[in-house]
Amino acid sequence: MNIHGFLVLAALLSVTSTQFVPPFTEDCRTNMYPPNGPTLRGPVGWYTVDLDLPPTKRWTEVITDKKNDLVAMVQAIKDLADAFVPSGRLIELVDITLPLMVETLPNPFKDEIKGIAAVSGVPLGEVVLFNVFYEVFTVCTSVVAEDEKGHLYHGRNLDFGLFMGWDAKNKSWTISEKLKPLVVNLDFKRKNQTVFKSTNFAGYVGMLTGIKPKAFTLTMNERFSLDGGYIGILEWILGQRDGMWMSFLTRSVLENAISYEEAKNQLAQTKLLAPAYFILGGNQTGQGCIITRSRLLSIDVLEIDLKLGRWYVLETNYDHWKEPFFLDDRRTPAMKCMNQTTQTNISLNALYDVLSTKPVLNKLTTYTTLMQVSEGKLESYIRDCPNPCMPW
Repeated sequence: MNIHGFLVLAALLSVTSTQFVPPFTEDCRTNMYPPNGPTLRGPVGWYTVDLDLPPTKRWTEVITDKKNDLVAMVQAIKDLADAFVPSGRLIELVDITLPLMVETLPNPFKDEIKGIAAVSGVPLGEVVLFNVFYEVFTVCTSVVAEDEKGHLYHGRNLDFGLFMGWDAKNKSWTISEKLKPLVVNLDFKRKNQTVFKSTNFAGYVGMLTGIKPKAFTLTMNERFSLDGGYIGILEWILGQRDGMWMSFLTRSVLENAISYEEAKNQLAQTKLLAPAYFILGGNQTGQGCIITRSRLLSIDVLEIDLKLGRWYVLETNYDHWKEPFFLDDRRTPAMKCMNQTTQTNISLNALYDVLSTKPVLNKLTTYTTLMQVSEGKLESYIRDCPNPCMPW
C-alpha cells in the first residue's frame, strides 16, 4: 500500500463509526434470493460476442450501447490521474506511450482493443489503460461449493476501486460507481454455438468471471505480492514478454480448454505478469480448487476434499494458510456463513446470501455472479451496499 493509500485509509477510519472498525461483521444474511431490496441495483443484461467475426468487429454492439458509460469511466480515471499529477503529463504519457504498447499484445486482444477504441471514440492509449489496470487493482471474494448430491456451485463478488477516489458525500468509491453501468453478461459464440459465458465490464477484453457450460467455472482474484503486477507490466514494456496477462490467460482457458483438468494445468503452469488466485470449479465431485500463483509458478493448490470435510473452497485476497489483513477480513465472515449454511443446504440461493453479508458485500462490490456448471447457468447482479457499510 502506498502513502496515498495510507492517507485515504486514515481518513476513512476517522469518519467511520467505531462499530465498523474491523473485525466488523453482521449476522449471516438469509432469504436474499431472489435478489431484491436496497442491495440490488439491477440485473445484468446479455450480449453476444461472435468469435467468427474479425476481432475489430466483435465488440461493436456492446460498445455502441455502452459508449457513454465507457467515456465517463475513462474520464473518471483521467480526473484521478490529474489529481495526482496536476500538469496532465500522466494522461499525456498514456495517450502517447500506450498506443505503442497495444502492438505488443497478443491477438485477438490487440485487434479487439483497437476495435473498441474505434467504436467508442476513446483514445487507444486510454482503452489500453482500461484493459491493464485490473492486473493490479482487483479485490474479490470467490467460493466453489459441492452439495450432498455432488452438484457444484460457484459464486463471486467482484470488488474494484480501492483507493480510487472516495466520495465522502455519497460514501462511495468513484471508480466502483463508474464501473457498475459497464457490467455486462457475454455469450461468446462460434458457429452460433456457445463456447463460454462471462460477466465483464464493457470495453474490457480479458475475463475475470466465466463458465464453460457442462465443463468448468472460473474466477480470478488478485494476490498481493511485492513481486506484483507492476513489475510484470514494466518487464513487458521493456521487452520481456514471455509471461501472460492474467485476464488474457483466463479468457484463453475459457475459450480453449475442454475439461477441468486441462484448465487447472494451464492456470497452474503458465508464466504470468502478475500473481493471482484462480478459483476453478468442475463438473464432477471433488472438482473445486484455489490455485495460488506467483508470477512464475503454482505455489499451492487447495482442493475440495469431502473425506476431510472440506466441501467448499473460499478465497478473498490472502493466502489461505495465512491470516488475512485485520482491516480486510472478508474470509472469516464468509466462512462463518458457509459453515452455518452447511453442505446440506448449499445452493445458488444460499451462496447469494453469503455474498450479501457485510463485509463480504461492501462499498467496492460492483457485481455478484452465480454459476452452476451442470446447467450452464450464469446470472449476475449489480450491487449496492446501503449505509452503514464497510468501505471495503
